[in-house]
Amino acid sequence: MAAMVALGVWQLHRLTWKEAIIAEIRAAQAAAPIPLPATPSPFEKVQIICKWLPGQAALYGDEIKDSPTGPIPGAELIQPCQRPTGAIVLVDLGWVPEQSPQALTLPPNPVGYIRAPEHPGWFSAPDDPAHRLFYTLDPAAISRALGLQAAPYLLIVLGPAPPPGALLPIPAQDLPTPPNNHYQYALTWFGLAATLGFQFIFFARKRLLAP
Repeated sequence: MAAMVALGVWQLHRLTWKEAIIAEIRAAQAAAPIPLPATPSPFEKVQIICKWLPGQAALYGDEIKDSPTGPIPGAELIQPCQRPTGAIVLVDLGWVPEQSPQALTLPPNPVGYIRAPEHPGWFSAPDDPAHRLFYTLDPAAISRALGLQAAPYLLIVLGPAPPPGALLPIPAQDLPTPPNNHYQYALTWFGLAATLGFQFIFFARKRLLAP
């Protein structure tokens, strides 16, 4: 019972810690973007000064979106952008339909958030570098397929959703927010502790009243 109470208290401490992170994310969401730092965090809005490299693009994932004419298959459009220092950053411009996997316009000096690289798991779909189609968001693998050497992270573009029917990429609208279930976890541990306490009371009462 003491262990369950201790776990409940620990979850309350985790709740306070997570709420502080979410408050920082909301403040960053409302604030102006900052220049891309040397060690970017995934919980802040950043902007990079760069120029797009023409003729280079890749697709990531496989997502179907609903439309008035029916489901449309598509994927995330990845484009490389070169900074004034010569460094290249892969930029996820958002979802595009497979029948038109190109951005009609490329935003100058894109604003977004940084996403760390993924690594393929046991059940990950195999990438197709020859056709520049990827199912694991790995900047190293994507940049090799493009014949480039890019930064070990990606910039996920933030922006408003395009109007219905537009063939523009559909970018992310918000910074990523980690889940916050610590209050429910704390209630679970405290509830288990209380249940165990009641069970002990009934057990002890039965033993004490036994002839």
